[in-house]
Amino acid sequence: MDFLNFIDFEITDVLDIILVAVLLYYIYKLVRGSVAINIFLGIVIVWGFWKLTELLGMEMISSMVGAFMQVGLIALIIVFQQEIRKFLLMIGSTNFANKRNFLKHFKFLRQEGLTTSTNIDEIVNACQKMSETKTGAILVIERNNSLDFIKSSGDNMNIEVNQPIIESIFYKNSTLHDGAAVIVNNYIVATRVILPVSNERKIPLKYGLRHRAALGISEKTDALSIVVSEETGGISYIKNGGFAHFKDLEELKTMLKEDLI
Repeated sequence: MDFLNFIDFEITDVLDIILVAVLLYYIYKLVRGSVAINIFLGIVIVWGFWKLTELLGMEMISSMVGAFMQVGLIALIIVFQQEIRKFLLMIGSTNFANKRNFLKHFKFLRQEGLTTSTNIDEIVNACQKMSETKTGAILVIERNNSLDFIKSSGDNMNIEVNQPIIESIFYKNSTLHDGAAVIVNNYIVATRVILPVSNERKIPLKYGLRHRAALGISEKTDALSIVVSEETGGISYIKNGGFAHFKDLEELKTMLKEDLI
């Protein structure tokens, strides 16, 4: 009986470690690339130090650090309110409704070829052409969080991503050019989509409503946004509620591919 209890304990312990590792991995994904990543790493270090002092029986320092962790909980909720919102949205996302999209959250468990990868080259090449003609555009690429709540504000589509289609959507005389186009896997699923606008006051004045809309959706979800400015022709890459800087379009392609893994 003692042997069986030992086996049960070991299995439970391993499962506990796996669940904690998965949780920390997805929390890291939510804050990666933002200022909050430094706070997250600091919390992990302090928590590790706290557990180490408990293990070594250092009661005084352990109680002090433990009190700090408990009192700091409210402050952490305030600091990470956007990330907590994204995490809860991911948990309650309609993407969990089917096996294909559920496994999308656990990429290390999915079968090869289960999902269709987004054609980044076609997207960036289209943005390059629109940049040359100063054609305003905003593309939103879905990741883990469902974008159903914004798709309904536009026109439903089901068109495979390719350069000519993207350019025709945002052509200035096109009836579809206003608003954003939403991409899921390798399909444009909605156009003329209305996005929530960011109220962030630190956004430079040179950025217009398109950039504020792209920031708004990236603050509320983990979606990626690419904006082509109608005034300057500049291309902006927005994620995690901020601008991701790149030196050339090849680096932009690399960043997009890494973020969509």
